[in-house]
Amino acid sequence: MPFAVYLLGLAVFAQGTSEFMLAGLMPGIAQDLNVSIPAAGLLTSAFAVGMVVGAPLMAVLSLRWSRRSTLLAFLVVFLVVHVVGAVTTSYEVLLGTRVVAALANAGFLAVAMATAVAMAPSNAKGRATSVLLGGVTIACVAGVPGGAALGEVWGWRSAFWAVAVALIPAIVAVVVSVPGGGAGAPSPLGELRALRRPRLLVLLALGALVNGATFCTFTYLAPLLTGTTGLGSAWMPAMLALFGLGSFAGVTISGRVADVRPVRLLVVGGLLLLGGWVAFAVTAGLAAPAIVLVFVQGTLSFAVGSTLISQVLYAADGAPTLGGAFATAAFNVGATVGPWLGGVAIGAGLGFRSPLWVSALLVGAALVTAALAYAAGRGNTSMAAGL
Repeated sequence: MPFAVYLLGLAVFAQGTSEFMLAGLMPGIAQDLNVSIPAAGLLTSAFAVGMVVGAPLMAVLSLRWSRRSTLLAFLVVFLVVHVVGAVTTSYEVLLGTRVVAALANAGFLAVAMATAVAMAPSNAKGRATSVLLGGVTIACVAGVPGGAALGEVWGWRSAFWAVAVALIPAIVAVVVSVPGGGAGAPSPLGELRALRRPRLLVLLALGALVNGATFCTFTYLAPLLTGTTGLGSAWMPAMLALFGLGSFAGVTISGRVADVRPVRLLVVGGLLLLGGWVAFAVTAGLAAPAIVLVFVQGTLSFAVGSTLISQVLYAADGAPTLGGAFATAAFNVGATVGPWLGGVAIGAGLGFRSPLWVSALLVGAALVTAALAYAAGRGNTSMAAGL
């Protein structure tokens, strides 16, 4: 795998830290800005909405731009809005910065996927995807718990400052590693025509459901573990790191298996993922199984999720930039709906355990969708490769 792909993963790490760190900062943000926990959870949903809108929009706008200039522009915008978020005292302004940051993140990720896939061998899209998503999981292992620790000691704003500082070496890495020439991509209409495939639509739906389940629980992980499991707030950095270690294990597994045995990984992993969410919901009041399942569910969620992303890229052959953009958008549809559904369940008085049941229902819906698609006659060889 070209070294430049790993440097793109470094930039994804900095942005991934921002995307996920609110899971550990939510109680502090809610208290400081005088809003409820579900309202603070909408900050994650706002980021996801920006990703959904921004992924295809930014990808289309950047098709004819220099990839290096495009990636740099997105990173600079991402840095600036984090500075604004770090100094604001307004919930509404913070909400707005999350949307703008997501637009920049979505554009960066879509172009970075196209760049990484172009650099990788034609039969290694899964490996290239796992390297980029490895940046996200390292963010979970190091950046997110680090942000939670900063929030515990110096307040949640310090985590936003840390992200802004972490973006500086990412910007340097893009300057050094990405060629300055044009993207050389086909026209937007040409890429859109390549996306009209039933297999692709099913894969996007599955990705949205699986990622919705992941974000539904992860967004409320801190209040779940402190309010239901009974762990102290000082445990949160370690628990977030544990989820991150699981997610890193998941993308590592996906990188080794997704290019050769995607069906087996998705079927077995999907069934285990469903069982894990149910087990977590049943045992959430007990510390030992909750700690184990934080790791297990992080592993399964990212193994299945990153495999689905790589299969989208295979299905979207001929549309490298928009394929990555639609994968990003679909997964962030899940990241929007998942926390919202979890917030609705909590707001209805069902407690912090309820997002776990919602996650189980979403994965169950993904398995049913895959089975129905197969049974409806689309389960031919090419479809099976993605299901």
